[in-house]
Formats: sequence, C-alpha cells, structure tokens
Amino acid sequence: MGTEADPLLVVPVRGADVVSLRLFRTVAGARTAVAFSSPLALTRVLGEGQHWIRLSEPALRHMLADLGVTGIVLDPAGATPARAPERGVVRAA
Repeated sequence: MGTEADPLLVVPVRGADVVSLRLFRTVAGARTAVAFSSPLALTRVLGEGQHWIRLSEPALRHMLADLGVTGIVLDPAGATPARAPERGVVRAA
C-alpha cells in the first residue's frame, strides 16, 4: 500500500479481469497517462463505468517506461468527457 510520502493514485484501466493501462493524448499529441486522487475525481471526468486500479506513482511510472510514456496528468479536469468518443485514446500493449 502507499504511504503518506507515496500515496496511491486511482488509475483508469481497460478490462475488468485482465487490465491494461488506459492512455490518452495531450493536446500536442504526446501519449500520457492520467491518474486521479480519488475514485470520485475519476468518476466525475470519465464516468461511473470506468474501471480503475490503485497504483503508487513509482509503480505507474515503471509500467509506463516500457511503453515510452513519461507524462502523468494528475486530476485532469474534463480531459475526456464520459460521453465523448474514444478518439485519441491509445491502448496499452
């Protein structure tokens, strides 16, 4: 579990039994991960049906390194509305 110095983030994923990180693109087109400080913050942006897991920032960064992704956006406000089409979403391998 995370500590106060290393809190757990709420990270959107695809799948329920076997999960993969859900990646996004910045306005400039760079691949990035998003993470939230709480399940409520995630639900407000991505909707109630979005699956998620808890990860520490170092664990998330380690997973992203193999994908060549370095950015993490914390608590994006409206990055992807729940009803928006999934254009620009990059699926993790």
